[in-house]
Amino acid sequence: MKTNNLGYPRIGSNRELKKANELYWAGKITAEELLATGSAIRTQNWKLQAENGIDLIPSNDFSLYDQVLDLTLSLGAIPERYQEFSRTNNSLDLYFAMARGAQKNGQDVVAMEMTKWFDTNYHYIVPEFTKNQKFELFSTKVIAEFIEAKNLGIRTKPVLIGPVSYLLLGKEKGDDFHRIDLIYNLLPVYFEILSKLEAEGASYIQLDEPFLALNLTDKERDAITYVYNEINKNFPNLKVVLANYFDCFGENLETALALPVDTFHLDLVRCPLQLDDILESGKLADNVNLSLGVVDGRNIWKNDFKKSLVLIEKAITALGENRILIASSCSLIHSPCDLDLETNDETLTPEIKQWLAFAKQKIQEISLLKQFATNETDRTNSLKFAENTLANENRKSSALIHNEGVKNRVASIEKGDDQRQNTFAVRRKSQAEALKLPLFPTTTIGSFPQTAEVRSWRAKFKKGELTQQQYDDLLQKETEETIRFQEESGIDVLVHGEFERNDMVEYFGEQLDGFTFTKNGWVQSYGSRCVKPPVIYGDVSRPTPMTVKWAEFAQSLTPKWVKGMLTGPVTILQWSFVRNDQPRSETCTQIALAIRDEVVDLEKAGIKIIQIDEPAIREGLPLRKEDWANYLDWAIKAFRISASGVADDTQIHTHMCYSEFNDIIQNIADMDADVITIECSRSQMELLDAFADFKYPNEIGPGVYDIHSPRVPSNEEMVHLLKKASSVIPADQLWVNPDCGLKTRHWDETKKALIEMVNAAKKMRVAVENTALV
Repeated sequence: MKTNNLGYPRIGSNRELKKANELYWAGKITAEELLATGSAIRTQNWKLQAENGIDLIPSNDFSLYDQVLDLTLSLGAIPERYQEFSRTNNSLDLYFAMARGAQKNGQDVVAMEMTKWFDTNYHYIVPEFTKNQKFELFSTKVIAEFIEAKNLGIRTKPVLIGPVSYLLLGKEKGDDFHRIDLIYNLLPVYFEILSKLEAEGASYIQLDEPFLALNLTDKERDAITYVYNEINKNFPNLKVVLANYFDCFGENLETALALPVDTFHLDLVRCPLQLDDILESGKLADNVNLSLGVVDGRNIWKNDFKKSLVLIEKAITALGENRILIASSCSLIHSPCDLDLETNDETLTPEIKQWLAFAKQKIQEISLLKQFATNETDRTNSLKFAENTLANENRKSSALIHNEGVKNRVASIEKGDDQRQNTFAVRRKSQAEALKLPLFPTTTIGSFPQTAEVRSWRAKFKKGELTQQQYDDLLQKETEETIRFQEESGIDVLVHGEFERNDMVEYFGEQLDGFTFTKNGWVQSYGSRCVKPPVIYGDVSRPTPMTVKWAEFAQSLTPKWVKGMLTGPVTILQWSFVRNDQPRSETCTQIALAIRDEVVDLEKAGIKIIQIDEPAIREGLPLRKEDWANYLDWAIKAFRISASGVADDTQIHTHMCYSEFNDIIQNIADMDADVITIECSRSQMELLDAFADFKYPNEIGPGVYDIHSPRVPSNEEMVHLLKKASSVIPADQLWVNPDCGLKTRHWDETKKALIEMVNAAKKMRVAVENTALV
């Protein structure tokens, strides 16, 4: 029996990678220093796994920014717009330009599109494909990192996204074709990579094909069959671990079981029943092994050894020990690094901490499960097994978890509680009369730059170096300056800037019962962006108002409208580590009621525009379409519960991040938000097509510039995008705003960009008045 890990966090236990990347982008360290940081993190990760008994240790799971972008560079799939940039810049700067865009030495290139990695909060850089796309080996990163580990005495299992999933992760550009047709151009470059790895001594290779968990067409399944038969024919001695995760194989199971691979990896956390399906099918070849993903790579709860061993022993009985690998369910990139770093009992109490496991602890769990599965005496006499059993029993019976008042309130929800008083058509008239906004009203998504100085205030306040009054005085000054800038620049609907907030989910979790927090529980969201998800361990309720104080203060500074800013229930759920002892729908409804209380209090305080951000609605969709209806039913209802306690003339906004909306546009309409803002600039307004085709009735703010890039777009760029938008959406439905919040940007670029944005809106108003636009 072997142990197997699919991937390890690459940010470093203390976010070393984030800090090094940002220093490099700021010109404060050299490329060599950045690469040395990456090497140090890889070395630490490999040694930790080796010391903890992992047999199949991954390499090439490290990335400076994103693993999909790494593969795009390796395969030479570099879009045409970067060709000139690549001739005058090094490959590292080309890599970051593809990820973030660049304005350098007179060159100005926009970033590649970014979207969510399946149903996670991780964002990947979307490959771009043209008809007859050519591929060539451009970067040898995967080979270099295998050699790097080998030189440390560690023989790793290189990890690559499988050829079919790589193509399906991308997007066609230009002529009408299907990207899966590029498989014949792509496969030779994979062969070149595999050949070089084999020559260096690699015996195992992990190929991730997570699209096997989705609904595939016959053509796509045929491509899977073709690819793995060709790999087996050309590399008969290479042991291929075919990794599927996040769901079952479903109707793809028969295709998968016919593939000539060494090992199938199964996510038995998301889909434990698939083990029975495979064992009972009689179609698993006698020479094929199973990697049992029993340790949850997506959540932070301690493994229940007793439950996991039932699955492991079932597989051993059917196949024998030598055909079983014990593994994480997916890459541990979605888990924080090390629970041992949580040393503050006030932040994370010992009672709750005993229920948790981070990446380092999950590696240890994998090894312990192998030990207990192969030696029943070890299990019986093990203190660690006894501790695991006790912790799981304590969690079930803990008084911390259950609140009967919350449960009763959920049970008493009535039919009309998730509906506004009147339809949007009626509300729109009331809002127009109350708010008196111009055509193409301008606003931002909520946050403004949080400078190092602002973050230092929060740190000093938490350490007791600033009193509450001193801290509030500093925040009030920053808020007032932000309000004045917005007034002076001509923005129509203002925001207070959110300087008191650490993170859009963490801030609310800190004020809700049923949540707890970590000091170092960071996970990567994209690039250098790390988030520290709250832990939902019990029933959720709101003891006191959370945002009213700062919304009231900001509104008192200006005659213009100031938006109240909230995070929606689905996003709070999705971006937290969620309790796994009750349905997610139940937890989401509890959060919705807490947000509803806040919305009602904001309205009472005179806030007439309230934004309830739901960037994670699309992200939360189950991977298999047959499971969508149930999820969308409770998720959309939760949003409506949170938003429906206000009068007609109170305008409800929502915001959504990078998402494909075509397949859920009716559900988005069912949310019934008065205004929805979406990220559109990277896709050049393509995402609006779904709203246009649907004839979306409510108002829309398509983002007119990309806040994930440091470049400042021109006025002409924004006008161009607004003209594209107004060609498919009536002008009186359009708002003008950035793609997302401005928290991570610098003030200089923010001010320049927003001034250009306001001027673009003014040009559009003049154009409409002059009937220059149809």
